Amino acid sequence: MSHFFKVKTLDDVLSMTRNFDPADTERVDISDAFSRILAQNLTAPGDMPGFRRATMDGFAVNAAATFGASESTPAWLEIQGTVLMGQVPDFELGPGKAVRISTGGMLPKGTDAVVMVEHTQTIDDASVEIYKSVAPLQHVIDANEDFSSGDVVLEAGTFIRPQEAGLAAGLGFTTLPVHRVPVVGIISTGDEIIPIDQEPAPGRIRDINSYALSGFVQEAHAKVIRYGIVKDDPDQLQAACEKALAQTDMVLISGGSSVGTRDYTVEVLSALPDTRILVHGMSVSPGKPTILAKSGTKPVWGLPGQVVSAMVVMKMVVIPFLNRIQGYRQPKPVMRVPAILTRNVASAQGRRDFVRVMLENGPDGMTAKPVLGKSGLIRTMIHADGLLDIGENLEGLEKHTVTQVILL
Repeated sequence: MSHFFKVKTLDDVLSMTRNFDPADTERVDISDAFSRILAQNLTAPGDMPGFRRATMDGFAVNAAATFGASESTPAWLEIQGTVLMGQVPDFELGPGKAVRISTGGMLPKGTDAVVMVEHTQTIDDASVEIYKSVAPLQHVIDANEDFSSGDVVLEAGTFIRPQEAGLAAGLGFTTLPVHRVPVVGIISTGDEIIPIDQEPAPGRIRDINSYALSGFVQEAHAKVIRYGIVKDDPDQLQAACEKALAQTDMVLISGGSSVGTRDYTVEVLSALPDTRILVHGMSVSPGKPTILAKSGTKPVWGLPGQVVSAMVVMKMVVIPFLNRIQGYRQPKPVMRVPAILTRNVASAQGRRDFVRVMLENGPDGMTAKPVLGKSGLIRTMIHADGLLDIGENLEGLEKHTVTQVILL
């Protein structure tokens, strides 16, 4: 295959995520749900917190009893008792009375606000002066203020962080329906590639890509299987692809995607059962010689062998597809920060350029300093804090331009 075909823009490729389905679902114990993707909407079985509770230490009151209270004219209230933590008050507060309460305590009937202890003065065991008025529900969380019964509290496709797990626990869920964690297979190809524990002879290079790409997959909370190094032999590559497709949800082939006489990737993928090539080449730099195929229901990527290109494509293109398989409704947005460009940056119209930059604090805010060096040098990625995204219709960006930098 000596020419590019089906060359797509980055947006065209990203729109293809909908061609792939999320991983199947399972139920897991809530203690194991962190970093998983919720597979179904979670509905509140009751109000949360379920009762009126104090958010400050002080006195629970009927707010109307404090209206007009000030340091010069305090309101005088009779202390009816104390609400202990975890106690359900079995009494109703009468007019002109207050009850001691701690943060988190349940308000008794007849009260609708809490006066902070700092704004009170206890006269004796039976009376208190209030030096500041409160409004209804001040320093109080209402019974359904977090959620009402029947509310969708978490939508399908939500990434479960500690706060989501805490909410589910607070609503009494002991298990959660989640998508299975996807497994990504990584195959390194090339006669010049050797294992990392070997000393490279002239013309050889250690297998950098499979470890760098594994890091991106693990950072995205998915699992990795590395299938080692496959020589430039179509039979070996086909056997490795068939094995990986049988065991994983997505396959990454590192190397073999560029134009040349030893480019077997497209031929091998085309020969696999129920497989079609969706993309062979993207109008981006670095990363133009990228292949995307659909084998059955699974995406198979031919990534550039050049390490920087492979990492940029992984960050900008492959991870959104992995997000789709994980169960996200929309790919996770890439994190961007505003920064002032420190020098002119050239670009070619008709392609999307991703320029590596260092972020530094300047007198007028964050600055983006392009990382100089040839595109194949991995150190340019080591020194980079982010990627400058230059659109297809631009010929570059001028110094001092305020731009958005994609964080690495």
